[in-house]
Amino acid sequence: MDRSVRPWLRPNVKDPMTDEDRDPLHASPEEERDIAENGALTAVSVYGIIHEEGIEELARPLSSLWWSGVAAGLAITASVVAEGVLHGIFNDHPYRPAIENLGYTVGFVIVILGRFQLFTENTLTVILPLLVKRSGTMLLAIARLWAIVLLANFVGTFLAMGFALWGGAIPMDHIDGMLAVSRHLAEKTPMESFTHGVPAGFYVAALVWMLPSARGAPVLVIVIMTYLIAAGDFTHVIAGSGELFLLWMAGELPAGQVAALLLPTLAGNILGGTGLFALLAYGQVAGEIER
Repeated sequence: MDRSVRPWLRPNVKDPMTDEDRDPLHASPEEERDIAENGALTAVSVYGIIHEEGIEELARPLSSLWWSGVAAGLAITASVVAEGVLHGIFNDHPYRPAIENLGYTVGFVIVILGRFQLFTENTLTVILPLLVKRSGTMLLAIARLWAIVLLANFVGTFLAMGFALWGGAIPMDHIDGMLAVSRHLAEKTPMESFTHGVPAGFYVAALVWMLPSARGAPVLVIVIMTYLIAAGDFTHVIAGSGELFLLWMAGELPAGQVAALLLPTLAGNILGGTGLFALLAYGQVAGEIER
């Protein structure tokens, strides 16, 4: 077995495939290249790609993580803005909720394609290296990244909502729409915030897992998965923080309730992204990769 071609396979895993099994068509080099470029990635390949991304993220300087996290927080509030705008435009439309939920996808497209640091993406990306190499050093590096990125994301959403409401950056008609689409979070109990956060964490992790295979259609994958979060009324801790901060700034929600809703949502997102999806992703390739 050629380890240069399949570097993630365990050296002691016997490959049952013969050369004849691999190339029954006796394809030319050009045809083999076409097949490789257009074929689907294997689970091990996807795992390897995300593992390497996680290693790179863990090695980034603190300042890079911080400013990238702040940028992600600022950008993710585009979801709230877009929802608020669509809410106002389609105010009397019978399918207004389905239409305005499309706005929720905007911030995620900006953040993910912009390669900004979004906390919920890292519930999968930086966990995969830990599952391969379990050590206290790796665990501390993950805790460091999580703490920095989470705080930076919150700072970004807070600044964006403050500038929108107090700085006059967003017309009041759109602010009214943003407040209207944000109130659904305030109506949830802490337990609902937690339980509804689990699917959101799982779907964001699934989105990260799918992107290496998306190739020419990453926007479509991002839109589909994040639209599902909005349409299902699931809770996302970073996008949701923008909505809750806006309600607090408008005097509609006390600070204590903001924290009481954000913390369970955070726990649910971590459980869905790390406790469920990351472990499942690792489980399907554990017998094929080196540790």
